[in-house]
Amino acid sequence: LTAERCAGAEIILTNKAPVGKDVLEKLPSLEYIGVTATGFNIIDTETAKRQNIVVTNVPGYGTNSVVQMTFSLLLELCLHVQKHSDAVMAGKWSASPDFCFWDFPLVELAGKTMGIIGFGDIGEKVGDLATAFGMKLLGNRRHPSDQQQRKNFRWASVDEILENSDVVSIHCPLSPETKGLINKESLKRMKKSAFLLNTSRGPIIVEQDLADALNNGMIAGAGLDVLSVEPPPPDNPLLKARNCIITPHIAWATKEARTRLMTTAIDNLKAFLAGKPVNVVNK
Repeated sequence: LTAERCAGAEIILTNKAPVGKDVLEKLPSLEYIGVTATGFNIIDTETAKRQNIVVTNVPGYGTNSVVQMTFSLLLELCLHVQKHSDAVMAGKWSASPDFCFWDFPLVELAGKTMGIIGFGDIGEKVGDLATAFGMKLLGNRRHPSDQQQRKNFRWASVDEILENSDVVSIHCPLSPETKGLINKESLKRMKKSAFLLNTSRGPIIVEQDLADALNNGMIAGAGLDVLSVEPPPPDNPLLKARNCIITPHIAWATKEARTRLMTTAIDNLKAFLAGKPVNVVNK
């Protein structure tokens, strides 16, 4: 269907529709693919390169919004703000014999350790915010960068992060190496009191394994903005898992981020038409 809709096109813009080798080989006129997102794993970039097709993405447009969502999920896991508000609105505080009550454990972040898998642009800003909360940092990325300015930070392997972190936050791209990175074996390495956050890509987590870990008390909770299939089928095991917060892939979707996204996508196309392409991912 994608090949049919794009027949004869010289330029296409896509976000979720995959453009693989089978599609590209049917589009001999194609010169440019603009991915209106940061992740570009839906494009066969190698085939595009062989066919002299320029592929661009929109880096960084949602960084601040994703960081904000990461901590929204974490703070909800720590304090259960919505559940406590719902209890108040249902009359529980009015009926309380004491001046306050809480129905769930309340967790303070200061002094705890956050492990960030994917310590790139987003991961670093998550680290900045974690530092503001008084947390220690462990980071992992394929090519470590200079972080000497951080006094609360050290580089660590993924296994070290899983074993030593009170919060594990995933910000790495989806690749053959990271698909299924969080699975039954890796979850066993985590503290029982730890939280897992994922605002990156759903397939990085084996969802049945995470559901089992949550339901069995292997870890304390999870906050997810992404799933392996979106929208999820009703039988996704995480939809009924214990202490699992799921938002519908909206970390990117603030008005400010969407405005930056569309502005950059337009600028990318203008630059290509001017013969000076920018944000090219398949040079």
